[in-house]
Amino acid sequence: MRTRPPPELTPEEIAAVRSWVIFEDAHIIAFDKPSGLTSQGGVRHVHTLDDLIWAFARSNGKRPELVHRLDRDTSGVILAAKTKPAAGYLGKAIQARKLTKTYLALVSAAPEPRAGKIETPLLRVEVGRESSMRVASAEEPGAQASTSRYRTLTESPDGALVELEPLTGRMHQLRVHMASIGRPLIGDVKYGGALTAAGRGAGRLMLHAASLDFPHPDGGRKVVSVGPPEDFRALAAAMGLEV
Repeated sequence: MRTRPPPELTPEEIAAVRSWVIFEDAHIIAFDKPSGLTSQGGVRHVHTLDDLIWAFARSNGKRPELVHRLDRDTSGVILAAKTKPAAGYLGKAIQARKLTKTYLALVSAAPEPRAGKIETPLLRVEVGRESSMRVASAEEPGAQASTSRYRTLTESPDGALVELEPLTGRMHQLRVHMASIGRPLIGDVKYGGALTAAGRGAGRLMLHAASLDFPHPDGGRKVVSVGPPEDFRALAAAMGLEV
């Protein structure tokens, strides 16, 4: 699975990653990833979630592997496979788009219409070491077909709480799609989101992976859900929104 040696984790890091477990069985572990933690491939000397799950390594040196990613500032459900067969099974399920991911986000005003589907192609842009996405025409070289669903759950004069579902898995898809309809996510500096709401600063991207519905390696489907963290709830409350 990995060739480089495992990182040295502190007792505090081990305790933290264990406290984030929201579901575990013989095949999978689901974590509630905190905002600010990179999933994989982060800056050197800063442990990512992929590093931290070495805390679950078995005596034979095998350890769980993440099967998908979340953006660094996005909180919520992320899944790891405990065995190679489970990783292969879930990888194929992701490729076949058999996972349903549901997110919660805060925006400065309710979308118009309040619910809908966004089917705008996206194109990856590389500037130095920075990667981003932009909307594109279907004819542009490299453009990827991308589809997202959204619906407004509740709104107030200060903004709205929306539920988002990516039907394809492009980088930053939900963020760019919502910006493309004039409703960038609060705290999303990269894509034009407001940095304040209801007179309060938004310390990060207000996007939370609330639920993951997926086919289980043992058969049937499993749903893992987790509520938003305190900073998300506090800003929503200040905006007059019930989460």
